[in-house]
Amino acid sequence: MKKFSAASTYKNDRQSVVTIGTFDGVHIGHKAILKRLVETAQKENLDSTVLTFFPHPRMVLQQNVDIKLLNTITERTLLLENTGLDNLVIHPFTHAFSRLTALEYVRDILVNSLKAKKIIIGYDHRFGRNRNANIEDLKEFGQTYNFEVVEISAKEIDDVAVSSTKIRKALDAGDIETANTYLGYNFMITGEVIKGKAIGRTINYPTANLKLKEKYKLVPKNGVYIVQSYIEGKKIFGITSIGTNPTVGGKEKTIETHFLNFNQDLYGTDITVEFLKFIRNEETFDSLEALRKEILKDENFALQYLKARE
Repeated sequence: MKKFSAASTYKNDRQSVVTIGTFDGVHIGHKAILKRLVETAQKENLDSTVLTFFPHPRMVLQQNVDIKLLNTITERTLLLENTGLDNLVIHPFTHAFSRLTALEYVRDILVNSLKAKKIIIGYDHRFGRNRNANIEDLKEFGQTYNFEVVEISAKEIDDVAVSSTKIRKALDAGDIETANTYLGYNFMITGEVIKGKAIGRTINYPTANLKLKEKYKLVPKNGVYIVQSYIEGKKIFGITSIGTNPTVGGKEKTIETHFLNFNQDLYGTDITVEFLKFIRNEETFDSLEALRKEILKDENFALQYLKARE
């Protein structure tokens, strides 16, 4: 897959079949559309091209709203790459871009830059300044600029919306298994391992304290989870605690992972944690000893769960 940082940097002599969207989550609903895109391109000897945007349009146009996304742009790129696309264009979404007229957007971006011969798009797609143009307008532009518009059905679009909603609700509720079912992969977070208060070491449960680089990344509800990571090519299981550490009077949210049967200095490295199962809600304990005993229960639960999955 070739990646382009803007439509203006797209360099390709071949005509393309294009689909457009934010594709946050790149979940099973999205993948059905992307599979259709790739198959159409192969059948008609065109390049399959996705036009997506970053930052998310709402992050630019609604800056007073705290937007949380299922994927970072790095995650989204990797997930899209796994769908068999030929080209991914991540176009910068700016106020200036949002002010393009429908004509400018179609002519300059879709036709002149991306060489669109066919556009696969949802029935409810809107574009241009103030989103005042719709799919019927796009079809008219197609007659002018010689491209075909293929409409994605209401059911397919509804499947995408339902999947996204269910994933977000599931993560907010700690229902990792439902979220992963709709995603088609394990929900993940990536960050740098930083030094924490080292309280875990005092009770024989050292943790990797993860600092997320992207504030817009959605994090599951506070609680304790069974997770897995790939460290130096090896799959390592662990227990991740998300919360404020109320037992020791913590105030800021932290993401701390105790890896099972693993003891290695990870400070300064980036790791990805994939969520497998919710164990329990965050709790406040009377003492560190009571906390240690609860973590031991969490560890035993995790080991039994992982053994059952073998």
